[in-house]
Amino acid sequence: MNRKSLLLVVMLILVSLAWAQSAPPQTPPPKPPIGEPGHGDQMGSEHLRNMMEMDKQHMEAMKADVDKMKASLDQLKANVDKISEPAEKARWQTNVDLWGVMVGHMEQMLKHMEAMGPEKGTMHHGGMGGHPSPAPTEPKPE
Repeated sequence: MNRKSLLLVVMLILVSLAWAQSAPPQTPPPKPPIGEPGHGDQMGSEHLRNMMEMDKQHMEAMKADVDKMKASLDQLKANVDKISEPAEKARWQTNVDLWGVMVGHMEQMLKHMEAMGPEKGTMHHGGMGGHPSPAPTEPKPE
């Protein structure tokens, strides 16, 4: 019984560590000095392309993370079915339920990000994690 519990805890820790390390940090390209080519409008479009590429990479990494989490959750479910002690089984079932909610939430976030699409900006330009859009202003009656 203790070996199974230890195995489940180790699996959860490994999944968490793998998830945290799956997206390598990215360094932004150097900014050209003011007055140099590449500054201004051209830099804005280049910045937008870079942000869209980063969004695409983040989405791909998130898809991979969700797939790993689903596989680990399936293993947890299979292991819970083998536990015979009621209190231990209830504890691990609660853990499975919690992770099920988390995986479901991640899937919903991913669907939302995919629906937003790169043209609307998934994470940085008014989408998830970005600044909120300004409130619409109504014309004042005269």
